[in-house]
Amino acid sequence: MKIFARAHQLPPRLAAAAIILSSGLDLTGADEQRAAYLHGMAAHAYPFLARMDPVAFTRLLAKSQTALGVALLVPFVPSLLAGAALTGFATGLVGLYLRTPDMREEGSLRPTPQGLGVAKDVWLLGIGLGLVIDELGGRGQH
Repeated sequence: MKIFARAHQLPPRLAAAAIILSSGLDLTGADEQRAAYLHGMAAHAYPFLARMDPVAFTRLLAKSQTALGVALLVPFVPSLLAGAALTGFATGLVGLYLRTPDMREEGSLRPTPQGLGVAKDVWLLGIGLGLVIDELGGRGQH
């Protein structure tokens, strides 16, 4: 079996996978109240999501996070693909942070205590972009 992830890509992939996979598995058992909260927050930032049922949204989010976590975890998923998927997911999280005023200090990008957890997800964006750039910049070198 060919390994697609290079050795230096494994630590960031594993770090991101651990967090995302844990979160996805945790969401699998979300009750209706938690689903309504998550859906409300997401729909506020991304209005097109308001049409979705909160429980269906949360199930889809849980499955997506779990799949992304597994893709990052297994080294035979190409780093370009895993990095692109992580970049897309993290962009959504950063967008949620930027579109939710209560998460930031007024007139600033600095997080409030409520926004600190989401603001920290910028590291996921950095890992995703790093994997993509590493793969696109290293074409033909491995």
